[in-house]
Amino acid sequence: MFPEALARKPLPRAVSLLPFLAAILLASCRAPSPAPPVSPVEATRDALIARVGSPGSDAPVYCRSERLCGSEVLPPFYRARDFRPAWIDEDLALAKAASYLEALRLVADEGLDPRNYHLETIETLLAAVTAAKGQKGRPIPADDLVDLEMLLTDSFLLCGSHLVHGQVDPETIQSEWFIQGRVDDLTAALVKGLADDDIAGALDSLRPAHAVYRGLVEALGRARLAVEAGGWPAFSPGPKLSKGARDPRVEALRSCLVAMGHLWPSPASTPSTASAHSGPSMSAQGIDPALFDAELEEAVKAFQRRHGLDPDGVVGAATAAALAVPAAERLTQVLANLERWRWITQDLGARYVLINVADFRVGVFEGAREVLSMPAIVGTAFRRTPAFSGRMTYIEINPLWHVPPKLAREDILPKVRKDPSYLRDRGIRVLRDWSAGAPEIDPDTVDWERIDPDSLSFKFRQDPGPRNSLGRIKFMFPNKFDVYLHDTPDRGLFARAARDLSSGCIRIERPVDLAEYVLRDDPGWDREKILAALADTATRVVNLRTPIAVHLLYWTAWMGDDGRTQFRGDIYLRDAALFEALRQRASAPAE
Repeated sequence: MFPEALARKPLPRAVSLLPFLAAILLASCRAPSPAPPVSPVEATRDALIARVGSPGSDAPVYCRSERLCGSEVLPPFYRARDFRPAWIDEDLALAKAASYLEALRLVADEGLDPRNYHLETIETLLAAVTAAKGQKGRPIPADDLVDLEMLLTDSFLLCGSHLVHGQVDPETIQSEWFIQGRVDDLTAALVKGLADDDIAGALDSLRPAHAVYRGLVEALGRARLAVEAGGWPAFSPGPKLSKGARDPRVEALRSCLVAMGHLWPSPASTPSTASAHSGPSMSAQGIDPALFDAELEEAVKAFQRRHGLDPDGVVGAATAAALAVPAAERLTQVLANLERWRWITQDLGARYVLINVADFRVGVFEGAREVLSMPAIVGTAFRRTPAFSGRMTYIEINPLWHVPPKLAREDILPKVRKDPSYLRDRGIRVLRDWSAGAPEIDPDTVDWERIDPDSLSFKFRQDPGPRNSLGRIKFMFPNKFDVYLHDTPDRGLFARAARDLSSGCIRIERPVDLAEYVLRDDPGWDREKILAALADTATRVVNLRTPIAVHLLYWTAWMGDDGRTQFRGDIYLRDAALFEALRQRASAPAE
């Protein structure tokens, strides 16, 4: 009876709560509600914080197992942004990245390889992120986002650095290079480009603005087209060729000059049918293709002027050697000279004197306009004229020549031993030593054969006059190399095409014209007064009221005023060393 009675009795209140408690227990055992997805910007920011490291850390920054070149720059760049990404946006439109890649590909026109700036990896990541974005519900790995972010920043900074400073440190391959390079804030350029939504413009602002650089970019395009077209036929060495000669090599000469654009193909060989190697078909017109005629002579002269040779119309050894240089080698010359212009400061000065050592020429510029130009004589291959910048502050009229100790040992002493009258004939005095007020010594009392060149202590000083090695005017821009511009009594040397004949200083053909220019803002001096001072023979120092910048540079290729690329001989063999350094850098494995 008891169970039945119990069944009819109402259950206690606690028992009636069991279903409710069971429901609560069941709910607590279920999986928690998913957290809201992290936005691409926040995901990238979190990954940047982890990847870049804590403040004060100098550890290298890696991305996809590759050490980034901007390891020292990226951490402060992102810390300044509170690690907010520069390229990744909320909707993953990635417009800045696409704009930058379009600009990056264009640096190939300047001799830079876009692949050196993570181009292929960035393109792969960009395609992967874009594809994942199109698949709704598929999460995009944060590692992909941060990799894309960091590679884009590193790419901009590295490419910008190469545009501003060059790919190769000039001092590692050219011991005579002392030109101060550009100083640009690459990070500031990137920040401005991001803020202005103009990444392409930011990269463009880092390019050299020199007209010569822009001309070389055009020259590079033409050189590449010439190489792609097969270049020009080989021209073999042989006897001299001149107008009136008949020689089988004349036909090859014609073909070369046609391919180089110095000679038009004959009517029987139109651009649509003539190849770059065929040359003009003259035999069909009854013209002897082996005849060196007047038209060919003019074409040879044009070629010679373009290559800094004596434009005599005769194909001698120097002209034949220039004709034999293949198109691929001319291409490397242009690439090397583009690199040199990336080494050069952006501001050459409002007025400046520019010496192109390889061209044996001095020019005076006002902005980009050349207002004065003249031939020059530069250092030999053994006494190279260094590349550096200075400020011309004074000139000397009728200067004394204090023979530098090295020249005294290597040049003067051997000549005195050979000819005892050498010093007197040239007005060179001998002083006991280099101390102030050192007494003069009679050179006939010295046994020059017994003088050890390494211990030579005498000072040689040449008096002003027509025989003075410095000529009548010396232009001074104080420097540690003791290099300057000066006149010379050896006027006939300027008639030579190759003028690497000095001991390092630069001899100029028209010193009076240059003196008149640098003194033009001094009312006490004009051309007439300069000539009168020269005739007086007394040494005078004239300070410039307005110092003028002087740049001694070296380039063997540039775009001429006639729209043709000018080439010069590599007298110091610097092109090959530079191009090899560029080649090695391009093929070097990533760190």
